[in-house]
Amino acid sequence: MFKGAGVAIVTPFRDGKFDKEAYEGLIEFQIQNKTQALIVLGTTGEASTLDYEERAEVIKTAVEKNAKRIPIIVGTGSNCTATAVKYTKQAEELGADGILLVTPYYNKCTNKGMIEHFTEVAKNTKLPVILYNVPGRTAVNIPPDVIVSMSKVENVIGVKEASGNVSQILEIKRLVPEDFMIYSGNDDQVIPIYACGGHGVISVASNVIPKEMQEMCEAFMEGNLDEALRLQLEYKKFIDLLFSEVNPIPVKAALAEMRYIEDELRLPLTPMEESNKIKLIQEMKRLNLN
Repeated sequence: MFKGAGVAIVTPFRDGKFDKEAYEGLIEFQIQNKTQALIVLGTTGEASTLDYEERAEVIKTAVEKNAKRIPIIVGTGSNCTATAVKYTKQAEELGADGILLVTPYYNKCTNKGMIEHFTEVAKNTKLPVILYNVPGRTAVNIPPDVIVSMSKVENVIGVKEASGNVSQILEIKRLVPEDFMIYSGNDDQVIPIYACGGHGVISVASNVIPKEMQEMCEAFMEGNLDEALRLQLEYKKFIDLLFSEVNPIPVKAALAEMRYIEDELRLPLTPMEESNKIKLIQEMKRLNLN
């Protein structure tokens, strides 16, 4: 699908509704600043708060504004397999280039259930499928043997790994085919996961620093390891502050500070606490981001 930094893009709201104009501006900002893929309706996009019709509007806007310049990957996961299939078919019909499929959450499942869930969704689409492992949110980890089983499904092409478990990621790399894509799901682990044989990052920070995140990836891919590490360390504090509260609360605050969007979320998310917001804005000033 892509190598380098793809953005897990926010969904902007204004007065409780999807802000199409702001979204188009964000997409153009991303493309002009070297982002390699748009990951739409993921966790950062508050997908769980959008209904079916709103999802369609977001996807259509992304597809039309992007105009096939970079890949669009749509988050279609659900803890209900039938719903995940429905969302996946919708994304394919509306012009997505791939899907991101999170582990079933809340009701959870066994490894067998995970495999059957992923396989059922994958067989109902011709699109490439990237699995999404984020046990901190789903309470379910995708173990390496499940990843290996899924790598044998023709259109399952990779995994977004946000477990933070470097040993697990190394084991996945050891076992999967060479062309199976491994993306970091954590902005503070881009370089460590590259060192484990990864292929890039699906990034929250790229909402604000797309050019810098892609330059970090390019530096590593070109063998300039000192520069890659310098960039990872330079933006480490900023990345930490982006996760000082539940994502996407801080990143929306940052984009609002830059006047790209309104600082508006949907419940149960609420605006950033003022004390944390002050720290975030101070770091943005230090980095000349606003």
